[in-house]
Amino acid sequence: MKISKTMKIVNRLGLHARAAAQLVKTANLFTSEILIEKDEETVNAKSIMGILMLAAVCGSEITVNVDGDDAESAMQAVGELVENGFGED
Repeated sequence: MKISKTMKIVNRLGLHARAAAQLVKTANLFTSEILIEKDEETVNAKSIMGILMLAAVCGSEITVNVDGDDAESAMQAVGELVENGFGED
């Protein structure tokens, strides 16, 4: 199953190292492939270096693409993490 959703980065510091680490930790809980797009660049959500390369600041929009058997659960977990500002602010 493939799912795609566009999300807005709401935490003040954006996708910095701590937030990226949380995203990687969450993504690695699932077997699905999770890719994140920003400004025509696509990275693996299970790679902290890839996520940091997106340089997603507060207000940026990212598109999360999930493909796999647990896609719905993965999208929900990633969505909650992003929407809750990675527990910051």
